[in-house]
Amino acid sequence: MTAASELAVAVFAATIGGHLVDAPRSARFEAFRRAFDERAYLAELEQRGFRWLPRSSDAFPRRLGSVHDPPPGLFLRGAAGPELLERPSVALVGARACSEYGAEVAALLGREAAAAGVIVVSGLARGVDAAAHRGALAARPGSTVAVLGCGIDRDYPRAHAQLAAQIAEAGLVVSEYPPGVEPAPWRFPARNRIVAGLATATVVVEARERSGALITADLALDEGREVLAVPGEITSALSRGSNGLLRLGATPVTSAVDVLAAIGVEPAEPHVVEKPTGNAGLVLGLVADGAIGVDELARCGELSAADLAAALVELELAGLITHADGLYRAVVPQT
Repeated sequence: MTAASELAVAVFAATIGGHLVDAPRSARFEAFRRAFDERAYLAELEQRGFRWLPRSSDAFPRRLGSVHDPPPGLFLRGAAGPELLERPSVALVGARACSEYGAEVAALLGREAAAAGVIVVSGLARGVDAAAHRGALAARPGSTVAVLGCGIDRDYPRAHAQLAAQIAEAGLVVSEYPPGVEPAPWRFPARNRIVAGLATATVVVEARERSGALITADLALDEGREVLAVPGEITSALSRGSNGLLRLGATPVTSAVDVLAAIGVEPAEPHVVEKPTGNAGLVLGLVADGAIGVDELARCGELSAADLAAALVELELAGLITHADGLYRAVVPQT
């Protein structure tokens, strides 16, 4: 299939609201193809700040091109070139309604992966996806790729328009769908194959049973890619899917080093952080043992309410702990 017909296939699929990988043998498509003005369409794309990368191009990412149903091409938005899609990469996926812990882990893994020069791929969704993108951006601009389940001109969810803009400043937002295509439920499983296809390995941070993240993991497994999962609480519905992957043999993630080892990348040199002393050091040591509430901190640390409050404020301002759902958690220092 030529580059011209690949673009025609992508645009035709959008006009009929269908999913196409190759040119259909139909009179309707032939009529569309003959009337389709590729040059004018590409000029309009360029004017709007978008690009088209056909599957037949040498620049098309090889990992995605090797899946059993690669898209006809990708529409690109952002400052980076398509070579970004060839870099060592990891897909970080998980629940939209994730826990605070899940968001923290996704941000940590995204940050550490990006610091080591790995591209973080995710779907711009709420929850784990957004946390992974933000973690990568915090470590290194241009280190993350967002894959859309709608037209390249859309930001979905709309609340993530600013996040998408930050990603595009030095990275890429990509979609197999041309401008004007609205999000639809069936498009997101199709999107997930691109997330998995672009990545060297896929990490599931938190996932319910029958989660879309599990679809991504299954697609990665089908292509012989590495799948990892973050262990979760056995009593939490948010962890049933990810814990199920572990039961089936997925590699457990105990730190970002596990993720980097799966794709053969060395972690970045750690940034030495000066440890607090006094009451703040005592409290940090307690929090480092696991998520803990204020009452237990006061009891274990044998601190007055005033001394404990001062220590917690000091640690939060230093970015060494976070507070959510009534619990304090230690933050792994940024590399």
